[in-house]
Amino acid sequence: MKGLLTIGLLILSNTFMTVAWYGHLKFAELKWFSKLGLIAIVLISWGVALFEYMFQVPANRIGFKGYGGPFSLLQLKVIQEVITLVVFAVFTLIVFKTETFRTNHIIAFLFLILAVYFMFKK
Repeated sequence: MKGLLTIGLLILSNTFMTVAWYGHLKFAELKWFSKLGLIAIVLISWGVALFEYMFQVPANRIGFKGYGGPFSLLQLKVIQEVITLVVFAVFTLIVFKTETFRTNHIIAFLFLILAVYFMFKK
């Protein structure tokens, strides 16, 4: 149960992170947003990133073996990185219609799956 909760929180966290880091590139198409200066965009991104931390920190505490969770620190980091890349890929395909998903991306994701496999192998 703690493992699934950790993964769910990491997915939520990375969704907010992706919006904070890359959403402003798409939101610039909105008339009111395009008039904002860099400082305003940074502050808006920080506001969104606050929600990332509200999910990331509990995910790591719940999932970490030192607090009774199922994952080592290395395992948590690999899970988080894989989730980050999957969330980013989905976000890119949905929000930025100009991006394409190619064969080399599929191969890269297969290597990520192998990385997770080897990280959890005893």
